[in-house]
Amino acid sequence: MFEAGGYGVALTVAPARPSLPDAWGPAPEGVTRRPARLTDMLDVDGFDDAEIARELAAVAVGRAKLAAYEAALVAGLAARRPQQSDLTEDQPGHGVEGYLPDRAPAGVSEFFADELAVVAGISRAAATALTERSLVLRRELPATWAALADGLIDQPRANAIVKALGGQSEDAGGRVTPAVVAEVEAQALEWALAGETPVRLGERCAAALIAVDAAAADRRRRKAERCMDVQARATADGMGQLVADLPMPVAAACRDAVDGYARMLKADGDTRPIGQLRALVLQDLVLRPWDTSRQPVTAHLELIAPLPVLDTRSAGEGTRPTGGDVGPFTPPTDADTPTVDGAPITAGQLRGLLEQLDAMCPGGLQAPAGGSLGISLTAPRTGALRASVTRGELEQLVRRGCPQHGRPDPGAADCGCGVLDRPPPVDRYRPTPAQRRYVRARDRGCRHPGCRRPARWTEADHVHPYAEGGQTACENLCSLCRRHHRLKTHAPGWRFTMTEDGVLSVTTPSGVTRTTRPPGFRLPDELVLVPVGGPPPGPADDPPPF
Repeated sequence: MFEAGGYGVALTVAPARPSLPDAWGPAPEGVTRRPARLTDMLDVDGFDDAEIARELAAVAVGRAKLAAYEAALVAGLAARRPQQSDLTEDQPGHGVEGYLPDRAPAGVSEFFADELAVVAGISRAAATALTERSLVLRRELPATWAALADGLIDQPRANAIVKALGGQSEDAGGRVTPAVVAEVEAQALEWALAGETPVRLGERCAAALIAVDAAAADRRRRKAERCMDVQARATADGMGQLVADLPMPVAAACRDAVDGYARMLKADGDTRPIGQLRALVLQDLVLRPWDTSRQPVTAHLELIAPLPVLDTRSAGEGTRPTGGDVGPFTPPTDADTPTVDGAPITAGQLRGLLEQLDAMCPGGLQAPAGGSLGISLTAPRTGALRASVTRGELEQLVRRGCPQHGRPDPGAADCGCGVLDRPPPVDRYRPTPAQRRYVRARDRGCRHPGCRRPARWTEADHVHPYAEGGQTACENLCSLCRRHHRLKTHAPGWRFTMTEDGVLSVTTPSGVTRTTRPPGFRLPDELVLVPVGGPPPGPADDPPPF
């Protein structure tokens, strides 16, 4: 934080233990005491854009170190408030089981959160969450705490790792050995140091843990469901918030239903803001549940189906290990071997996929009543989207078969000719419906760094502007919400670039670059799990703590 133009000297003398200003004695006449400020030493007005960006990065590092220090303090105080001092079930005044969920961490007094709330000046709920995070960092994830204390990762990424891995090891009451948790933690730190966003980092950590313990997600869900609740919080100007803790699928369904009714009102000509309409719809649904005059709302179902690998050689060099073995592999190099990664999708693959869909439920998997069904076909090794089709298009392709060889006889080998790929470019400004569907299925939401708006609220934007020669092609289209579409088009100094496989890089006017990838897409080096103590990560576009 001191790499600025000019020179300055600051000297601070303080006792070994903190003391209150009153202990310093009265100030001399004409002297006013106040705490030192960083702006007294660092002239913010004299910084250019790059220096301000660098200082903000330094602030993030300092905030991470303070978070690690806070975790150590909270864990240290919690160790002095053991559970042994609490009342037992046979003593009058003990906690009523089933009324309030028991969220006290193991070995810590049920009243510790109340003490921490008073000391830190926060709510009891916030104090409980802070205690849980602090104890997980200090007891279960020491490597994550060390990275946070060193400023290598920021607090949001550390919290994502804690949320995904906390309470899973046998030492913490879970069912996974500490060695396995440590291995997943080491991989999570690799992702965090490489610049993975906090949300995606949490998702990848959870997926890695589920790969080791398939029942982990259900255990965590059942534990979290005990804390479901609905609360009302006052805000400003006589307004308030209604907050409900629900399972994510239920919360998403409720949000989509409210949004669907609000958009019906918009379509009927209501000029009020969409957010206000959503709030009024929710109010009506809760306070007037008997009203059956509302039109039903439905959903779009998107199925993500990894394609099988059609490598005709026996397992060995050039193939990925099967079963539970995870290790390095070499991509196939024989051009005559039919594969999926990088090759067209064949009629045989689609036929097998359709058979699997029909086996999922009676009558086959179909779109919800009044809704739609999309099928995203992804490459098995990289997770990259290869094509997006509807159920009807899939059935038509299977019936038609290969354009050159026709539909093979039952039991005959697949000819290997391609029948489906991503939609081709068009010589016009507006993308085709097939291109829009492909881009939305690939991106699944706004691709601007940190934005989580779902794909249905985004627009297909030309990364390289059409007016400047950019193609209307899937390789040059990305999903951006209205706000970030306007930012890219009208805000001066921003720069957007995208690779053919959909990796988007966004550079701010101050020169900071952030990179996002389509969900599910993996780089080749991510296909190898790095064991604990393995080689350090290579250089990333986004240095720590970003």
